[in-house]
Amino acid sequence: MTMEPVVHIGQKSVRGVTAEGVRVFRGIPYAAAPTGADRFAAPRPAHWTGEFDARAAGPNAPQLNRSDIPGVPDLRAIVGTGWKRGEDYLNLNIWTPEDTAGGLPVMVFIHGGAFVGGSGLDAGYEGTRFAQDGVVLVTVNYRLGAPGFLRLPGAPDNRGLRDQIAALEWVRKHITAFGGDPDAVTVFGESAGAISVGTLLAAAPAGLFRRAIIQSGGASHALTTAQADHVTAVLAARLAVPATLAAFAQIPDETLVEAVAQLDTALPDLTVDGVRDPLMRLSRLGPVIDGDLLGGQPLDTVRAGTAAADVDVIAGSNSDELNLYLVALPVPETTEPVLQAAAATLHPDPAALLDAYRSAGRGSTARELLSAIGTDYMFAVPTARLTEAHARQPGGTWRYEFAWPSPGYDGALGACHGLELPFVFDNVGRVDYGALDVRPHDETVRKLAERMHASWVAFARDGDPGWPRFTPETPVVQRIGAEWTLTTTADGPEKKLWQDVR
Repeated sequence: MTMEPVVHIGQKSVRGVTAEGVRVFRGIPYAAAPTGADRFAAPRPAHWTGEFDARAAGPNAPQLNRSDIPGVPDLRAIVGTGWKRGEDYLNLNIWTPEDTAGGLPVMVFIHGGAFVGGSGLDAGYEGTRFAQDGVVLVTVNYRLGAPGFLRLPGAPDNRGLRDQIAALEWVRKHITAFGGDPDAVTVFGESAGAISVGTLLAAAPAGLFRRAIIQSGGASHALTTAQADHVTAVLAARLAVPATLAAFAQIPDETLVEAVAQLDTALPDLTVDGVRDPLMRLSRLGPVIDGDLLGGQPLDTVRAGTAAADVDVIAGSNSDELNLYLVALPVPETTEPVLQAAAATLHPDPAALLDAYRSAGRGSTARELLSAIGTDYMFAVPTARLTEAHARQPGGTWRYEFAWPSPGYDGALGACHGLELPFVFDNVGRVDYGALDVRPHDETVRKLAERMHASWVAFARDGDPGWPRFTPETPVVQRIGAEWTLTTTADGPEKKLWQDVR
């Protein structure tokens, strides 16, 4: 009979489970339950006594249930199934080796989901393989939607980010008891989680993490206060309430979730005062330049060297990010007028932009061109800007491009958004990735998962993922696919058209 592990943290303890040589603790509160008006307050310390039962999954943040969204493909492994109700959803999960003398590197994962969905316990983030390779893996649940990111007078902004910081502070204080080294923490995330990590480079107190990995994000996606206030005004009008903390505190979570979901149609454009939407309509909520946590775009703070200068950073994107949205999701056909309208929203000279992308061979159809343009605007260009800015700081900088194409949708899916996750977590064969069509019996797939996962582990352990640094003099990018190749010309001439676009 396998003993249930118990870990003591101060006067308290947590009880978990053991499987495959790994101890697992789920749903440990790192902050107090955000209920009532406290949903819009800064995170407060968690208070519990005695032994906490961490054997089963805890709740997650209020969000849509995936089964309620018609036509959505099976992406449950990386976006979850929806809301698992419960008040104590500011919690985290830990995987750690069963036998360890301590001092292990720690990796803290922040999930994606457009700042409105997802969970640290989604199946694709199962951390057994990290723990088996000598890493203490932590995944975090944080406030989403209106409680996490809606700007409200009288409430602190960026509450979801503040939750993430509170979780990192909990890790620093307690992870030694689980075998981890608090001075060897790597924070990593994908999509909204990657944008969060890029933002934490500027917003988090110094010393909470030593390294960072940004998968399909960047550090230039924060909304201005004018943009955030516009979202608040539209949401308040839709709910027929004043845009005040007192009014929103009375609204049930279910109603807030439904109203935020309807912003997709109620708020067609977030361009305000001539500032383009940094989230490209993929979300209406996100980090806000609040003058407190964020004095400007995080990228500017990184470039100035006033934050995260000594943090080692890997940043990368996938070759065909937007294919997830244009191929797999139920969206209208991308026609030439749709393409031209999108280009005009994103760039001051849409004709020149389209000519450049056609000349560069980035697509022959309207959908292919829109995918290439959106991939660059939202992911590849912010990644390039971040690596270029950070490469001038003392901390090491590495950049990658994930280029392995999924065979999904008759090959049209390509190297889409989120496709790197099965390989980073090395859960190929352990988890069904549904519509991503990652085939575990393919030897190339298995080898790629082993190698990419090993690179992430090596970076957390030694500060070296196994390819050369990106420097201003030698802008090396590691292309990751069936074959791994290095290039110093990852950014074609068409990307130069984004140089002065903000």
